[in-house]
Amino acid sequence: MTERLYQNYKSDIVTVLQNKFNYKNIMEIPKIDKVVINMGVGEAVKDSKKIEIAQKELSFITGQSPIITKAKKANASFKLREGMSVGLKVTLRKRKMYEFIDRLINIALPRVRDFRGISDKSFDGKGNYSLGLKEQFIFPEIEYDTVDTPRGMDITIVTTAKTDEEAKELLKNFNFPFVK
Repeated sequence: MTERLYQNYKSDIVTVLQNKFNYKNIMEIPKIDKVVINMGVGEAVKDSKKIEIAQKELSFITGQSPIITKAKKANASFKLREGMSVGLKVTLRKRKMYEFIDRLINIALPRVRDFRGISDKSFDGKGNYSLGLKEQFIFPEIEYDTVDTPRGMDITIVTTAKTDEEAKELLKNFNFPFVK
């Protein structure tokens, strides 16, 4: 089964972007390459079970098993040693990426309290967009009663666009709710 967002991209978004930016070759048209989700689990320094709980939650959200990131340097003020588990990371591509973006736009973001849209100033200058979430409760896969502490996550949407203007137009056509 092909994803609804991918079908929309192939049929509608490609022609809109080609008309707006006058691309000569169809391969120049920007597309979403991957989605990277990072979750910092700082409390795992004191309790190693926290990383397992967060790993389970992130795998429910993304549908893919996250990898555990380790500390590169020791920091005495945080009681952190080199090699300790401090976070999780998932990279989504193709089918799972489109499914996640669809759930993020249509289900999760509208569930954020006092949601007025996402900032259009979070582009990095090379066509990639980053978004921070304060808690994982906005995803329907997470049951509120089973969560021990709210954890935030960073979502980076990597595109093949060369400029922020192209990337913003691409994401607008995917119905990302930017602040007006």
